[in-house]
Amino acid sequence: MLISAARTPGELEAMVARRAAGLPLEQVLGWAEFCGLRIAVDPGVFVPRRRTEFLVQQAVALLPGPPRDESRPTDIIVDLCCGAGAIGAALAAAADRAEVHAVDIDPAAVRCARRNVPGHVYRGDLYEPLPGRLRGRVTILAANVPYVPSGQINMLPAEARAHEPLVALDGGADGLDVLRRVAAGAPAWLGPGGHLLIETSERQAPQAAAAFAGSGLNPRVVSSAELGATVVIGRLPASASK
Repeated sequence: MLISAARTPGELEAMVARRAAGLPLEQVLGWAEFCGLRIAVDPGVFVPRRRTEFLVQQAVALLPGPPRDESRPTDIIVDLCCGAGAIGAALAAAADRAEVHAVDIDPAAVRCARRNVPGHVYRGDLYEPLPGRLRGRVTILAANVPYVPSGQINMLPAEARAHEPLVALDGGADGLDVLRRVAAGAPAWLGPGGHLLIETSERQAPQAAAAFAGSGLNPRVVSSAELGATVVIGRLPASASK
């Protein structure tokens, strides 16, 4: 892959040196493959994981089918903690008609996501930068939140510890701090029958589902043994009041 990406022998030598020094391959190449797309990934930005494709698959299955006419409202998709914007980009590619918004608190991630997401990308803390007109209208709210417990960060591979931002990895004492905040805020932004999807670990899934339920969402947990992925999906009841 490095040979095919390098334009000159000197560039190849520099790329090999960066990889040998521990830089993730995707950051050396400048892209990661995700859901059949090439997602631009800059140094210092969280690298999209293949297991997160399972979250995208679940979200696509929840999108409405092709519109029968132009009178149907445009689907609104929000990608929180977007990193390079892989989820937002993949859902935009899969949706028949959608308005996509993505948010991250890390400025490097935001710069990267603006190259990947065919929509609106904001820098800020979770829902804070989203335009108010989206309240009560979001169809799919996807969030690949940090979910590694703080005490386990030092157990991550060196590539992640040294070359990805801590804010994209550290989920607090039990790994669920950010997830709880996202779940708590979701009912205000989801439209009736809208869905929140968050990746987590199999061990954390029961607590995550409880957080969803405590926020008024109807939760279910789905897993993929092949991808080693667990996703909690919460549906806002159609009768829920904002």
